[in-house]
Amino acid sequence: MITFDGLDDAIAGTSDVWMTDGTKVLRYVYNGDKMVEIFVKQGMTEDEAMDWIDFKVEGAYCGEATPVIFWRAFEN
Repeated sequence: MITFDGLDDAIAGTSDVWMTDGTKVLRYVYNGDKMVEIFVKQGMTEDEAMDWIDFKVEGAYCGEATPVIFWRAFEN
């Protein structure tokens, strides 16, 4: 499985993902809110952390085993 460097503490678990060819790929699932906390502890502002995750992490395709990021649902 593929991991994001320095973000092991944000791993929430794993997920099986079925591919269109019928194979199943196991991926890590990361807590996006925890990722922000980690980046803030490293010196980023919350906005910088969100931008970094948006462009450098979520935007990085590493093949079929690219990790999944989940975000906490906000109540309206």
